Amino acid sequence: MLLFDTAPLPRTDRAEAFRVAMQEAAAPCRVEHREDPGAMAARMQAWPYGSVTLLATDATRFRMVRTRRHVSRDDDAVVALAFQHRGRGEFDQLGHEQHVQGGDLMLVDMSSPYGFGCATGGGSRAVLVPLDRLGLPVDVVRRATPRLRASPLHDLVRDHLQRLADAAPELSADPGAAALGTATVELLRALVVSAAGDDRHGPAVREDTLVTRVRAHVARHLTDPALTPAAVARAHGVSVRHLYKAFAAAGASLEQEVIAGRLEAARSRLASPAGRHRPIAATARACGFADASHFARRFRAAYGMSPREWQRAAAG
Repeated sequence: MLLFDTAPLPRTDRAEAFRVAMQEAAAPCRVEHREDPGAMAARMQAWPYGSVTLLATDATRFRMVRTRRHVSRDDDAVVALAFQHRGRGEFDQLGHEQHVQGGDLMLVDMSSPYGFGCATGGGSRAVLVPLDRLGLPVDVVRRATPRLRASPLHDLVRDHLQRLADAAPELSADPGAAALGTATVELLRALVVSAAGDDRHGPAVREDTLVTRVRAHVARHLTDPALTPAAVARAHGVSVRHLYKAFAAAGASLEQEVIAGRLEAARSRLASPAGRHRPIAATARACGFADASHFARRFRAAYGMSPREWQRAAAG
């Protein structure tokens, strides 16, 4: 959903309009422009995932500052987890300074003063999560802020956010959007506890987020034929029995989710321009199926036609 775009605005109105849009979308703050305010260009979009909001901001050079006065005027306690989609960001809060670029995540406690800027222009993507939904004390969030990179969950969570952002229009309109928001909160909670080294909340959070973390792991390794329940259990430090029990409690089946994910990946590839001319067996192998006959049976059971029939139908 488009929140703001400078394109149709008079140059003299753009800077003030951007400040107002930033305050309404994120939180009260001061916006400082690093070039002629009239020359600035900015675009902001937001998508809801249940109680979680994904905010996309693309702009020319600017810096936003949230002071104690701004914090005192805002009753909502929110945590933001962000990454740079383009350019390099500069973040500082409570003595922590960080250059945010490439695959780096940035954790912001919006109930404390902070500054964020982009000296070269660029784009950021952030999820905004109410602190009460996160279910962790704010001091745990603050301890985690400078240590995100040290957590083994960093890249997993970043990849999850990247997917939420890349497909936001479709995913946020899906019936499962609220569930995706819940999964995002769980992953963020696990990342914060891991980075903070919080032994008090660690065991409970690891257990509460096991299914969510496994699903994210499966999504990253879906096409690997070695993605077995035993391999997944080892990667998460639990027994296969415990893994099955966790999925059963969630009303789900790990094996069925893996197969469904691989089938959907194969279905998409078979319908693509390149996939329409590729051997069925090669597509099956590329999507994690070791046996082409097994793949064909599963595909027909799921979609009511053979892979070849689907390939021909997609070709028109």
